[in-house]
Amino acid sequence: MEGDEGAFAELYDLTSRRVYGLVLAVLRDPAQSEEVAQDVFLEVWRTSSRFDPDRGSVLAWMLAMSHRRAVDRVRASQASRNRDQRYLDANQQIAHDATSDDALASVEALRVRAALEQIPWSQRTALTLAYFEGCTHQEVAERLGIPLGTAKSRIRDGLVKLRELVPPTSKE
Repeated sequence: MEGDEGAFAELYDLTSRRVYGLVLAVLRDPAQSEEVAQDVFLEVWRTSSRFDPDRGSVLAWMLAMSHRRAVDRVRASQASRNRDQRYLDANQQIAHDATSDDALASVEALRVRAALEQIPWSQRTALTLAYFEGCTHQEVAERLGIPLGTAKSRIRDGLVKLRELVPPTSKE
């Protein structure tokens, strides 16, 4: 049969249903089964010189080749799915818990407000204007009737005191 297109066509006609049926039974996907069956016949054409009739029939040789190719395709597909799943697992974002964040922010706000009550009035007023009312340093100075440098100093000193009174919390 080596290089004989007519013999190969006859072999194909006699065996293609069996080869495709075996591959389909393993893969359960018609499109992939057609690809694998085609690969098997291409391999038969290329390696027909290696066929040894003393070891079994042509059909047995072809079906063994078909089964091996189909199992290889199943393993490759499974390996691909496993890789994809590992990638998804490694790169999946953890669901954001807005309720937890809101609760932490509320607790933190209470701690800051309690600490504000413990710092001097001049610093507390400057910080309140700057951070709760959104005023610029210049606006704080104008509203309090103080020089810009003094307003900046009160804000800076107030923040230093707040850091001492409200140590950072872990968000675990």
